[in-house]
Order: sequence, then structure tokens, then C-alpha cells
Amino acid sequence: MTPDRCDSLSVFYDGACPLCRREIALYRDLPSTAPVEFVDISNSAQPVPAGKSRDVLLARFHVQHSDGRIESGARAFLTLWARLPYWRWLARLRAVPGFTSLLELMYRGFLRVRPAMQWVAIRRWGG
Repeated sequence: MTPDRCDSLSVFYDGACPLCRREIALYRDLPSTAPVEFVDISNSAQPVPAGKSRDVLLARFHVQHSDGRIESGARAFLTLWARLPYWRWLARLRAVPGFTSLLELMYRGFLRVRPAMQWVAIRRWGG
């Protein structure tokens, strides 16, 4: 899947989460195939997309296409990865039957342990 070059993407992430900040830092400086804007949704000054609440956006990884479509979880990661060097190969696995479902299952497992991992990250790297 190759993203349309004119399809910009807004990436909503939890800037209060040390794990999320580190991951976004990996992506932020990479050249993308289309414009990508990283939006720290933990900042209450940032507007949220119509029909979404800040709490919903903070609970899972979300991206929004320029046409307003929103994806979350594994699909959102695959959409972002398709635009980034070093990550594109993972996005190509979307074509493998069951891969997206497996990735979503793994992501949901991560979300269960995320609070404990955040605690460890804060102790190791600071707030």
C-alpha cells in the first residue's frame, strides 16, 4: 500500500507518556512520502477531531487522513509506517492474511501493560 502523496496525515499521540514520546521521536525526523503532522493530544490546547473525545484519542494510537478518515490501533500504525523509511517493510505485511488482526491483538496486549511500562519508563528516563 503506497500512500497518496497529497494525503496528509495527522498522528495523535499521548505526549504525557514517556514511551509514546520516545516512539514518536523515532518517527518524527524521518522523511515521509506525504506530509505527517504529529499532534500531542495530551496538550489540552490541541483541538480534537469532530466526533472524538480527548480520552478516546489518549487511550489508543490514532491517525487522521486529510479527508477526515480516522484509523486507530494496528491499522493506524500500518498507515503511518507505510509512509516512513525503515518501517515500510512492516506496512507491506498488511497484505499477509491475518497480519493486521495479529498486530491488533498484540497492540491490545501492549495497552494492558502500558501503565506498568510507563511507570518503569518514568523511573528510568524521568517524566
